[in-house]
Amino acid sequence: MPENARTAQARDAVDAWVAAEEAGDTAALGAMLTEDFAGIGPHGFQLDRERWLNRYDSGSLVNEVFTADENAVRRYGAETAIANGVLAQRATYCGRPVPGRFRFTAALVADGHLWRIANLQLSPIPKN
Repeated sequence: MPENARTAQARDAVDAWVAAEEAGDTAALGAMLTEDFAGIGPHGFQLDRERWLNRYDSGSLVNEVFTADENAVRRYGAETAIANGVLAQRATYCGRPVPGRFRFTAALVADGHLWRIANLQLSPIPKN
């Protein structure tokens, strides 16, 4: 497969992740995250795969809006890609509003013809 097609697949995987997060679709998210996934939230907390998914399964996190732009994907060989972009979120966590804009970095690894997310880091973007 040409290199640019694999990069496009990694970019598509990021788009699918954003859509699944917005929908709170844990079945889709579960398929996208590696078994040893680590997610680092905007306030420094770290969640493993089970706890990341449980935010939605428990009803604690509800996204009204979850979008990404400024997405860039860089590939490193056939099996690794790094994605960066900006997330905009309007959500509630345990009934409290948690809106924000965040820079994200996602480490993706090839799993056959699919790309899966092994690590995710969110950093808040201060308001001007």
